[in-house]
Amino acid sequence: MARNRSGEKWGWIGGWFGGFIWVFILSIMMLIQGKSLQGGLGLALTLSAVIVIIACAPWRYPDRPYWQLMLPVYAAFFLAIAWALWSYDGIDTLGLGWQSSFLLLPLLLPMAISGKKCWNDGSN
Repeated sequence: MARNRSGEKWGWIGGWFGGFIWVFILSIMMLIQGKSLQGGLGLALTLSAVIVIIACAPWRYPDRPYWQLMLPVYAAFFLAIAWALWSYDGIDTLGLGWQSSFLLLPLLLPMAISGKKCWNDGSN
């Protein structure tokens, strides 16, 4: 008997959407501030992240390891970080140094923990 995995689906979608909500909010703020290029690019990044999150959903590729499905989403996430840094005139303007990039390492933990697990591994 197949079990209902809607909670896992909502977790994937909601978790990743939650990880990108800051991009949407910053984009709106930039548009309000008259930074139309930065705001428009941010909205485009948000839309592309939504598309990637849905397109790389593990139930669409049940035999593909989670880490492979997370790679495009992480690429969009790090692109969004680069966009934010560019939008705010670089890392120095924010009062951060290159050493601050080590603070991003815990963000990769889900990819490391999931390892070779696949969607089909949880259907038993």
